Amino acid sequence: MNIGIILKLENLMLFPSTYRQLHILCRRRVCLVQWKLVPSYIYPGERPQKSKLPWKNSKKQQQEVEVWNGMTVEDLARAMNKDIDHVYEALLNTALDIDLLEPESPLDDVWIKEVLRKSGKKYKRVQLKQEKVRENKDAVRRPEADPTFLVPRFPVVTIMGHVDHGKTTLLDKLRKTQVAAMEAGGITQHIGAFLVSLPSGEKITFLDTPGHAAFSAMRSRGAFLTDIIILVVAAEDGVMKQTVESIQHAQNAQVPIILAINKCDKPEADPERVKKELLTYDVVCEEYGGDVQAIHISALKGDNLMALAEATVALAEILELKGDPTGLVEAIVVESRTDKGKGPVTTAIIKRGTLRKGAVLVAGKSWAKVRLLLDENGKTISDACPSMPVEIIGWKDLPSAGDEILEVESEQRAREVVDWRKYSEEQAKMKEDFKVIETKRKEHQDSHRRAREKLGSLNWKEREYRKYQEIKKMQNIKPKEKTEDLNTLPIIIKGDVDGSVEAILNVIDTYDATDECKLELLHFGVGDINENDINLAETFNGVIYGFSVNASKVIQQLAVKKGVRIKLHNIIYRLVEDLQEELSSKLSPSVEENVIGEASVLATFSVTVGKKQVPVAGCRVQKGQLEKKMKFKLIRDGCVIWKGLLTSLKHHKDDVSVIKTGMDCGLSLDEAKIEFKTGDEIICFEEKEVLQKTSWDPGF
Repeated sequence: MNIGIILKLENLMLFPSTYRQLHILCRRRVCLVQWKLVPSYIYPGERPQKSKLPWKNSKKQQQEVEVWNGMTVEDLARAMNKDIDHVYEALLNTALDIDLLEPESPLDDVWIKEVLRKSGKKYKRVQLKQEKVRENKDAVRRPEADPTFLVPRFPVVTIMGHVDHGKTTLLDKLRKTQVAAMEAGGITQHIGAFLVSLPSGEKITFLDTPGHAAFSAMRSRGAFLTDIIILVVAAEDGVMKQTVESIQHAQNAQVPIILAINKCDKPEADPERVKKELLTYDVVCEEYGGDVQAIHISALKGDNLMALAEATVALAEILELKGDPTGLVEAIVVESRTDKGKGPVTTAIIKRGTLRKGAVLVAGKSWAKVRLLLDENGKTISDACPSMPVEIIGWKDLPSAGDEILEVESEQRAREVVDWRKYSEEQAKMKEDFKVIETKRKEHQDSHRRAREKLGSLNWKEREYRKYQEIKKMQNIKPKEKTEDLNTLPIIIKGDVDGSVEAILNVIDTYDATDECKLELLHFGVGDINENDINLAETFNGVIYGFSVNASKVIQQLAVKKGVRIKLHNIIYRLVEDLQEELSSKLSPSVEENVIGEASVLATFSVTVGKKQVPVAGCRVQKGQLEKKMKFKLIRDGCVIWKGLLTSLKHHKDDVSVIKTGMDCGLSLDEAKIEFKTGDEIICFEEKEVLQKTSWDPGF
């Protein structure tokens, strides 16, 4: 195609289409071209004609193009069945600076309309296409049973209180009363809940979870498993911080309290002072006209423990606790762990129905076909009725403490439920990700608009010079040096209640891998994540972990702006796993050697290279292959005496890059002082970096 071009010192005369192509070509090659466009060039003998955009269709051929919020340059080109350059061409000679546009840059509505107008297309706004809505396949609890079919059940009791006030001692004493008649050594382990049988025939299930996160997880999910709370207070210490927290737990969950005043055998014990102090927190004992039973005990000596059990049974009778032993099982996970011999194992308490071997259960995003049921003593049992603690074996994956267990009809149904829950979680995550994308898009548009307004009044020379100055300035300015240690992970913990924060801090207290990465706790507290948390995390380059709390949109936007990561969890075990992954990411990768080939030295000789004698080994490849570009090591009598690269690798007289199994070769090393001996081994290997994992095991 012949194009009429007249070159002058300052003028370049081109057709408009050619001008546009040249402009785009120069822009994409990052060149600065100065030209003066002559409106049109007329061949001799031709009549002047009105210029017409070559890509514009007639109105009859106009077609609709679907557009949506956040549409990028690439999206628009694809929707129009055009290439990206077509969009750039349409935006030439507009107020939009196309030098700042990238294929993934979002376009404002006004520029999308401009491109479509010039292209002869119609504008049609649509929502982002969504997948077909899937049918809800989740498992749900059965409707409440008819009260006439309910039968009495024994109570589920949690023991709570301050550290060192005797919770663990009391639990151990109650457990030992049940195994005193058994042979010594018969009990090798205990699970997170156990059953106590009284001489009267009554039974009580105790949750072995003092300071455990399970209670917080259950309450945050609305699964109120505990019927009664026994509040342990030391008679000589009185009400302490965690005593108040335990009271708040009980009041928030609307669970009745029995007061166990421990260590009454000590000379400095003052039970009456304890009762008076508790009045401040709305815990009124019977002696003061309230309904809270107060039992004076000594957990260490076992004094008055039976009176405590009888008081619990009496309160349970007043509460008229009843359960439904029929129909599909409903239960709550108290603890979950992985046993080397049994696989994933959960401790659960049955809320409804009767659990038997062979039942199919779902909990969270895991399911099980029950292979075995064990009691707290590790003995096999045939079934478990409401309020009974039971160890369940047969899970495909490990559920979390606080997860609700539901029985379903078949394994196929269990898979449907788990698939649906995973799908729901993915959809929720996609929505959150879309919100973040929208926030970033708006920020990009705002910064782009501010840049246009700032440079809009300047000509192109001044604009380019201003950009050059800003880039140069950014390169010269050194960022503020932060006191950041690559082997330190600063964190902030926020929880819904004190109990949740305490449980997380108890887990963090077990951290024992400081030599690998230092875990630094900047701050912890109760409540939603706020601006102070963001500012503190920015200062120390920390990570914010939230347990059952929220971060408002404003806070999330502030965190994105300041580069602060917020990680929200509803399950303590997931939070700890996330923390382990974060610690692992701070560790330097380890280097592993992958052997590619092995050869043995059959003969040694030397060759003259210039004025030097270079030792050469005659080898035969025994396994794999030798690759010249890889690393090698020389092994003699089981010891590595050299490691490095080859200077030459030959097959007969030819230089080669690869020698395969069974072939002979000659090779020389990059270290001329090393002499070969017959019987030496030559190993060819490659080094790969492997991400390390923290050695910290929190015990989950």
